[in-house]
Amino acid sequence: MPAARIVDATAIDEELSTRRLNVLRFGYAFWGVGLAIVKWPLIQNAHSLPVMEGVVACLLTAMSLLAFLGLRYPVRMLPILLFEVTWKVIWIAAVAIPHLVSDDLDAATRAVLFNCSFVVVIVAVIPWRYTWRRYVQTPGDAWR
Repeated sequence: MPAARIVDATAIDEELSTRRLNVLRFGYAFWGVGLAIVKWPLIQNAHSLPVMEGVVACLLTAMSLLAFLGLRYPVRMLPILLFEVTWKVIWIAAVAIPHLVSDDLDAATRAVLFNCSFVVVIVAVIPWRYTWRRYVQTPGDAWR
């Protein structure tokens, strides 16, 4: 049985070109500006929203701030993009698709599905080969 290949994390971090980093930055800007336009105005009156709507507004506002941090640190902030893709794919699979299949998609669910469909931009800008090598093939940090 061949030995597992050890991957050097430092070498992986240096492999993304400036162009690739700028593509990532576009994704962060697209995501951050979109959320800022839609969610930031809700924060002023978040106390008057139903509890879960207030939670979502605050969570997405925080994520937009992290997206703007991704403009400065596109590689370091990659996990927040992975979180964004993961939750939207889970929501689409667990909520939207069953409603689509049973043909009972209401207006609210349709609106969320429309908003979640913009995740294709984030999927397109993530450097998947890099992500696989960095988060799957590279040994994790020591537990000490």
